[in-house]
Amino acid sequence: MSAQVFFITSEIYPFSKSGGLGDVMGALPLAISRLGMPSAVITPFYGRLSTAEFPIRLFMSACPVGYPWPPVTADIYTADYHGLPVYFIHRGEFFDRRFYYGEHSGDYFDNAERFIFFCKAAVSLMEELGDPPAVVHAHEWQSALIPPYVYFRRRVSPFWDKTATVFTLHNLAFQGRFSSRLFDETGLPDEAWNAGGVEFYGDLNMLKGGIAYADAVTTVSPSYSREILTEKFGCGLDGVLRSREFHLHGILNGADYNVWEPSRDPVLPGVYSAGDLEGKTVCKRELLRELGLEPALMERPVLGFIGRLRGQKGIDLVYRIMPDLMALNVGVIILGEGKPAHERKAVEFMHAYPGRVTAVVSYTEDLAHRIQAGSDIFLMPSRYEPCGLTQMYALRYGTPPVATAVGGLRDTIVPWPADNATGFIFLNSTPGEFLEAVRRAIRLWEQNREAWRRMMVAAMGQNFTWERSGRRYIDLYRGIQQGLRPDVE
Repeated sequence: MSAQVFFITSEIYPFSKSGGLGDVMGALPLAISRLGMPSAVITPFYGRLSTAEFPIRLFMSACPVGYPWPPVTADIYTADYHGLPVYFIHRGEFFDRRFYYGEHSGDYFDNAERFIFFCKAAVSLMEELGDPPAVVHAHEWQSALIPPYVYFRRRVSPFWDKTATVFTLHNLAFQGRFSSRLFDETGLPDEAWNAGGVEFYGDLNMLKGGIAYADAVTTVSPSYSREILTEKFGCGLDGVLRSREFHLHGILNGADYNVWEPSRDPVLPGVYSAGDLEGKTVCKRELLRELGLEPALMERPVLGFIGRLRGQKGIDLVYRIMPDLMALNVGVIILGEGKPAHERKAVEFMHAYPGRVTAVVSYTEDLAHRIQAGSDIFLMPSRYEPCGLTQMYALRYGTPPVATAVGGLRDTIVPWPADNATGFIFLNSTPGEFLEAVRRAIRLWEQNREAWRRMMVAAMGQNFTWERSGRRYIDLYRGIQQGLRPDVE
């Protein structure tokens, strides 16, 4: 059966992943397909591609890509991912690199050309496959030219007449903004170069093109869909988004509980559930041993942070309150990579507080699972958070988060002292408010272990399934196909 929905993405777990986008794309297309809308994914064939247990084979040689490189073609590879076809666009000079988007020194100089090529190749591949899709669902700036390509091809090609486009914003801060001279490389008609199209203060803005030309625009949480209409969170595009507000929908991401489930997680030293938490104690003890932290911390709260070491995630706020945390006699674990200055600071704290602070400046999936399981409290002081997945994982692993009241964090955490509380929330991204929220969590952990246990159990009972999110996307797909505005809020 041919795919009704094509997902276009620059990464998909387990083949490629740099953050939450990879996780989302490893789960949402599967959910849509299993709910009755056959789906497929198109993504780049990177040099550092993980094949895991899903063999990749050549599907098509010399797929035509066309303007602006008429003789240039792409080889197409494919894999069967739990019954979901994944197509990989291969062109060595664009994608055979160590990293996906850039190195510590900055983004790759030719990222515009790389992802223009990717989008053009994806459109060509869908045409070569022969059956027009019902929906093309593009994600983030790397795939944002897909909606304008489909929009303008409808005028000249009956193939696209009945294809609807959806564009999802995972993080508005990353826009794919490049020099105006690269507009010609896109092959879009001149009329796309205006304030209502891809032009943005004299530059080419790929993300803006996706917003402007998609039949529907979605964000990854209801709160974020409202926040980005404001100047504070709109990253300069709030006016464009307000002009498309009628077509903007917030659909909360889900968590993949096939991967993130402590009762059957193969990388944990002890499994556990809401009804039997003994394994979490085992996980804490073994995590302290693995990371070289003091065994005495078994009797004190251990705080975990997993995320990019960047200002968005509030890692600088963690650093600002680190001396206060040490005065509270707690342990701190940091896992992530990002700005070199933040990476150095994490290592400096590890040397300043041996046995109390550990920093792993990298990212490994297995260790992320063990930190979620072995920590008592999860830190997520994000300045903005379109959805966030790590707090969903923390909830499932019985590790109540301390988080800023923004975006998806607001939508997924029930703040203490509600009867069904699952974590702690603070309003403003300041060291003082963050520290006070952490202190509230530590006081409850110290003074009322029965209430803490109830919070852990409530957190583990939260159920942010991809099936629920998938049903809302299917409602959206069907609505825009019918020319209607569905109620998916």
